[in-house]
Amino acid sequence: MSMLRCPVCGQELQADNRGAMCPSGHRFDRAREGYLNLLRSNKSGDSMGDPKSQARSRRDFLNQDYYAPLRDALVDIVREQVSARSGREPLALLDICCGEGYYTSAMGSVEGVDAYGFDLGKEMVRLAAKRGGATYFVANMRAIPVADRSIDVATHLFAPFNEREFARVLKPGASLYTVIPGARHLWGLKEVLYDTPYLNDEKLPQTTELELVSTRKVAAQITLATPADIEAVFQMTPYYYRTRREDRERLANLEQLQTPIEFLIAQYHRSM
Repeated sequence: MSMLRCPVCGQELQADNRGAMCPSGHRFDRAREGYLNLLRSNKSGDSMGDPKSQARSRRDFLNQDYYAPLRDALVDIVREQVSARSGREPLALLDICCGEGYYTSAMGSVEGVDAYGFDLGKEMVRLAAKRGGATYFVANMRAIPVADRSIDVATHLFAPFNEREFARVLKPGASLYTVIPGARHLWGLKEVLYDTPYLNDEKLPQTTELELVSTRKVAAQITLATPADIEAVFQMTPYYYRTRREDRERLANLEQLQTPIEFLIAQYHRSM
């Protein structure tokens, strides 16, 4: 809790039996699942982020471990970071836009890690809190309620890039790991949807606040075993919102789908 800051006044949040409160008296109750809602607006988070049905569909899909290669690669990175540390304090990890916690809970389960995860959608965070492995909260990436220079490692998967906020929360010398789709990610899906499928451009976020130091690729071949899994992964892509009905129907008629998955993990470094 010492990492978290009041989204209203910026002071440190202190945990109590009900949730958390800052010295100025701004209170944030803890939900039954254990997370905090730290949105500044009066909105509860129910109307922000992904719809409940989409959040649950994503959870069910990820529970099938189709994306386990990416999860395992991130866990290996976190283990490397823990091993490289000196001293006994745990590694402070922040998963930005954590979704329903599939990756967060795995990274947070590494020994020597104190993990935090947040998302804009209340339902996503509720599902994440059920997974455990981290301190979860609802928040907006535009103003992350985390202390300046408090995070050793941040992760950021398939989400908008806010370089100023990311740099602000990282300690000097800390790293941010950003994940984007690789060139052939879900190529089998594209072959069904489009007459002329196209490669992803693998364009990494550009930033003057952080330094790009390395990239690594994670790739595997998977078989989506059910129509529900095919539809779920389709909903997780940007193609879902810009694909014609007749092309969607081709996908809906499939019982199984073989496709490569491919991810690019970029490491950014915060200078001293």
